[in-house]
Amino acid sequence: MDGETEDVLDAVGQRLRALRRDRGITLADLAATTGVSQSTLSRLESGQRRATLELLLPLARTYDVPLDDLVGAPRTGDPRIHLKPIRRFGMIFVPLSRRPGGTQSFKMIIPARPEPLEPTPQTHEGFEWLYVLNGRLRLVLGERDLTLTAGEAAEFDTSLPHWLGSADGGAVELLILFDVQGARAHMRASPSGRSTA
Repeated sequence: MDGETEDVLDAVGQRLRALRRDRGITLADLAATTGVSQSTLSRLESGQRRATLELLLPLARTYDVPLDDLVGAPRTGDPRIHLKPIRRFGMIFVPLSRRPGGTQSFKMIIPARPEPLEPTPQTHEGFEWLYVLNGRLRLVLGERDLTLTAGEAAEFDTSLPHWLGSADGGAVELLILFDVQGARAHMRASPSGRSTA
């Protein structure tokens, strides 16, 4: 095995531990999600066990990152980024960042519908910043019901009940920055519902 490959393999454990801690996930939670035992995950992170494809695939799925990013594989000379859209909750998310942990960026597309959906607010850990590229976005945030148009931005703590949808049934495109640790971006929605820089 060449030195470069050895270095990549030696760094996998530290990378996996940093990613898990950045996401705020315990070893027990990760074991329950992936089906890999807690002791195996611990040995993998400490470098006492070598990473195998069988161990890394469920971790890549859980963290929702490419396998190459999970292990820190050296990049090839091809500069193209092959974006793979993710379909969830009737929306399309195109990952724009590939670095595991920390702030994640997505282009989000809310498809047009004959009738706008009724809000179903959800909560989760983290902080979110969004910027409307096209269309009219309806943002329900706690007791507030806001409409943002192209060029407007908002940021909010995702522990508040929130919901994103089309304000008028038309398609909406937006950029989203999401950080599970709650790191704030530099844009805020003002009390009037209009966003400010």
